[in-house]
Amino acid sequence: MSTEVMSQSEIDALLSALSTGEMNAEELKKENQEKKVKVYDFKRALRFSKDQIRNLTRIHENFARLLTTYFSAQLRTYIQISVASVDQLPYEEFIRSIPKMTILNVFEVAPLEGRVVLEINPTIAYAMLDRQLGGKGTGVNKVDSLTEIETKLMTTLFEGAIENFGEAWDTIADIQPFLSDLEVNPQFLQLVSPNETVIVISMNITIGEVTGMINICIPHVVLEPVIPKLSAHYWMEEKNKVRQDHEIATLEKAIRATALTVTTELGHSEISFSDLLNITIGDVLPLQQKIDEPIIVKVDNKPSFYGQVGQVKKNMAVQILEKIKEGYEDDE
Repeated sequence: MSTEVMSQSEIDALLSALSTGEMNAEELKKENQEKKVKVYDFKRALRFSKDQIRNLTRIHENFARLLTTYFSAQLRTYIQISVASVDQLPYEEFIRSIPKMTILNVFEVAPLEGRVVLEINPTIAYAMLDRQLGGKGTGVNKVDSLTEIETKLMTTLFEGAIENFGEAWDTIADIQPFLSDLEVNPQFLQLVSPNETVIVISMNITIGEVTGMINICIPHVVLEPVIPKLSAHYWMEEKNKVRQDHEIATLEKAIRATALTVTTELGHSEISFSDLLNITIGDVLPLQQKIDEPIIVKVDNKPSFYGQVGQVKKNMAVQILEKIKEGYEDDE
């Protein structure tokens, strides 16, 4: 509960007004006791929480960075893009807020249902077109009708931009966005009903000396299946999961790099000490191991596998037959 500190002059003025009858103490008490009513507009339903709006902002800040890199490479000039605002409003209000003639890239985000609109201010769109054709990037604020060449150039450019949209969303959903239509008149574009809530992400873009806006309109029906993933709880779980996966990968890498000693015993033989002293080159020692029986392969002196002796090219080798079950005890 917040409190407001009054200055001494304000206190003196209030006491003076009460003493002269200009203000009534009972009426002040009555006003404070009255229930404050907050007006709610059902035509502008708020269907996303502040937490979800923050996460949507974070996603599209990443999208803005990807677009900056993509457009800078395609147009061969420095471009700056940043998120200005993320709001939820009725679809009808979004249509009224954009120019009557503009560049509207309509794309689908399979497997999610519905369509998304990427609106490019005409000044920015023509500046991009001018750069593609070898110009300095001069913007022209007019869109009467696009020629076939202009349509083809813009379609190719924005198809690549929309691919970055899928990359920005990969932490939330595995989507495959693809451009389905390029429109210039918003009145001919009816994504959802006029009162349907949409998320509008507005981004500032600067190309040389030309500045403008890029707006992304995402209907609620598109985001509905992934809304639970926009919560802070989900993001924390994903962050913890990524950290755990990283720790497991690091531990596995360290284990794989560990050096182990592998030994194979061909068999055993018992002789007297006097025979050992008289051993000479060419003597043969009989082993207790039969030739058709598997031998024991030890890892760091622990019996781990059964194997058989063989030869690979000119090298002696041991072929692993099976793993020794837990509980094996060496006969030594």
